[in-house]
Amino acid sequence: MEIKLLNIEDYEMMNKVFEDSGLSYRPEGRDSREEIGRQMSEFSDLFLGAFEGDELIGLVVGTDDGRKGWINRLAVSPEHQRKGVGSALVRELESAFQKRKKRIISILVELPNEASMSFFEEAGYEQWDSMAYLSKREDERV
Repeated sequence: MEIKLLNIEDYEMMNKVFEDSGLSYRPEGRDSREEIGRQMSEFSDLFLGAFEGDELIGLVVGTDDGRKGWINRLAVSPEHQRKGVGSALVRELESAFQKRKKRIISILVELPNEASMSFFEEAGYEQWDSMAYLSKREDERV
């Protein structure tokens, strides 16, 4: 397995990993090729893929809001889950955040997703019950 930076040419493979792993993605909105390309141009060091040869088997997507690093997506193809791929990707993203001098790394997990909650808790992330996530969306596809 080799971890490499992703680029827009990897877009179709990325969507396949999201789909195969059962993660929701919104190709008409926030996950459109155009939007992903825009994010990649801003955060090129925070789009990481795990490859076996030419096959993308997992990916992690991060962003930087200026104060915190955010893990936006982590997906691993089902046949490669529980083999350390996700852990390797998260460690590599955490390293990229450290280079950006981010002292706080956050993630939002859509519930119910016990597998993701367990994964991140085992990786040292803790749930804050004193916070609530709110959003205002102009369109459900974004």
